[in-house]
Amino acid sequence: MTKKYSHTISFVLDDEIINIDFSDSESLSPTTTALNYLRSLPNHKGCKEGCAEGDCGACTVVLATYENKAIGYQAVDACLIFLPMLHGKQLITVENIGDSKNLHPVQEAMIDLDGSQCGFCTPGFIMSMFDLYKNTNKPTNAQIDDALTGNLCRCTGYRSIIDAAQKAGAKKARDKFSQQKETKRMLGAIPKANIRLSNNNQIYHKPADKKSALELVQKHPKATIIAGATDIALRVTKNHEIIPEIIDIGDVSELKTIGANKNYYKLGAGASLEAIKTFCKTKVPALYKMLAVFGSKQIRQLATLGGNLGSASPIGDTTPVLIALRAIIVVEGKNGSRKIPMTEFILGYRKSQCKRGELITEIHIPKSTNGTQIQSYKISKRKDLDIATVSAGFRLSLDKSNKPSELILVYGGMAEMTKRAKRTEKYLSDKVWSRKTIEEASKLISADFTPISDARSGARARDLMAKNLLLKFWTETTVQ
Repeated sequence: MTKKYSHTISFVLDDEIINIDFSDSESLSPTTTALNYLRSLPNHKGCKEGCAEGDCGACTVVLATYENKAIGYQAVDACLIFLPMLHGKQLITVENIGDSKNLHPVQEAMIDLDGSQCGFCTPGFIMSMFDLYKNTNKPTNAQIDDALTGNLCRCTGYRSIIDAAQKAGAKKARDKFSQQKETKRMLGAIPKANIRLSNNNQIYHKPADKKSALELVQKHPKATIIAGATDIALRVTKNHEIIPEIIDIGDVSELKTIGANKNYYKLGAGASLEAIKTFCKTKVPALYKMLAVFGSKQIRQLATLGGNLGSASPIGDTTPVLIALRAIIVVEGKNGSRKIPMTEFILGYRKSQCKRGELITEIHIPKSTNGTQIQSYKISKRKDLDIATVSAGFRLSLDKSNKPSELILVYGGMAEMTKRAKRTEKYLSDKVWSRKTIEEASKLISADFTPISDARSGARARDLMAKNLLLKFWTETTVQ
């Protein structure tokens, strides 16, 4: 374990190592966002503030990380990143990838295909395309759409921007970032250490390893824990809240592991949702399906599965499908580790079994037996980058008489917490899996839940959505 504490963060910007000591700064705090920091510099005005909550993509930047002797590039929203989250990374902005004399291929393609009008959103699009350019050779239309989902344009229209992404990626050429020797040297020179930052009214802890993280959450049980901060950052950017104490576990590598054994898939609670999405595509398709419409790529590359579960939100996207998958949540604290079935993990509105002084460290997903059918659904006002109105996770196994031998019906957005439709499950448990039975059973959903009316939908509409999702599940589990 790393014992030494550093009181300074270090990252690479403009091809040099930047060091920030917050105790000596009057203008910066540990929760200053990368967006506001860049906007304060004279030569980084390309990073724009549109929404300050991760919706518009105007502030998109790319973070480069040096791991396993290779540099990886990820587009993220600068408005959701606190400055200490940059420690040990390279921050790349639109000003860094090219200039008027030496444009980057994605910049050239945007010019050639008239991909910009007012220009406000353009730097963000460029950085999302830069991520795509560095990570995907000859991207498909689906990959381009996914890369640009987190960026909004209100004047050019997307056709020319998509065409520019296609043109830039069609011939994968080397760019100045292909020469990585000096960048590797600088990133390698930044020591990995436990960090403790403070100013007049905030303390920010950034542990370098799992043991240090566990010690911190036990010593500071009231501290706010973040990993990607895609939720907590809004308390700062929208509510202008000063969070007195933060423990940032975003760089604890032991929490990011993803793998499998004979019986289950093991997902590190600190692994990004984008990494989990990639892993689950063929292995856990129901979870992949939900993650495919979770936020945007910029958000998924910051957000973590542990963070989504820890919030215990009644509209958390992953909760219903994880219950249907019979996931096991591993939490660790001073008394060791506990394994909690996902069916028991959520206790109420924003309440879970993870206590103060504990961390969610792993999520185990048992491998399904042949014949088990698991589906996830999300209804929202738009397909991408939206909060669920109603979500669901369903699990079904049928016996030889076409009756459920196992049935789980879970809904989000229908109550103060994600809940199973117990009455409906009980009604269906000894009946033939038929349309007539489903139509009768759906009437019980009104008894299982009393949804509220809010800005996203009315209670009656939610009730109808829940019933229709059950019917949709039947159509997808029945040979027509």
